[in-house]
Amino acid sequence: MNTKRVLIIGGPGTGKSTLITALEDKGHVCFHEISREVTAAAQKKGIEQLFLTQPLLFSELLLKGRIQQFEDAKSLDTEYAFYDRGIPDVAAYMDYTGDEYPDMFREACKEHQYDVAFMLAPWKEIYEQDNERYESFEQAETIQKYLTTAYESYDYKLIDVPFGTISERVLFILNTLKNYE
Repeated sequence: MNTKRVLIIGGPGTGKSTLITALEDKGHVCFHEISREVTAAAQKKGIEQLFLTQPLLFSELLLKGRIQQFEDAKSLDTEYAFYDRGIPDVAAYMDYTGDEYPDMFREACKEHQYDVAFMLAPWKEIYEQDNERYESFEQAETIQKYLTTAYESYDYKLIDVPFGTISERVLFILNTLKNYE
């Protein structure tokens, strides 16, 4: 089976992980966000925010993990594989911080193309900061612009997911996929 790789993207706190969990609860194969794992591992080593102190190292670890997730879908026998963020997120965040990064980041974005990308917009009513999400809502809105620019630069047609309940958003995504060519 040719598994379609489906991205769920958006700035921090837009509801991506909640949607991924809901899709997983419905029996879909889902690849979870790995930045929290990377951040938590660094915090165990005494580095409070690896992304802020060593953004290139943090981003290299994310890139490696996201490429592995992409490759893992090759062995699936399912219609869809859903991803909480994709490879271009790494470049978008580096662009957001203004840090330089190697060309291998751009090459990875070109070599690993997902089939469909759903974009979740910043939503103030659900936004929360925590130990791993340090950005303010205003910063999340700015990051959203960088994500949009990054994905569009790699020729993704972003599908905006409307605000609504988790069930409504899941239904929107699944119905859209049924009609997607």
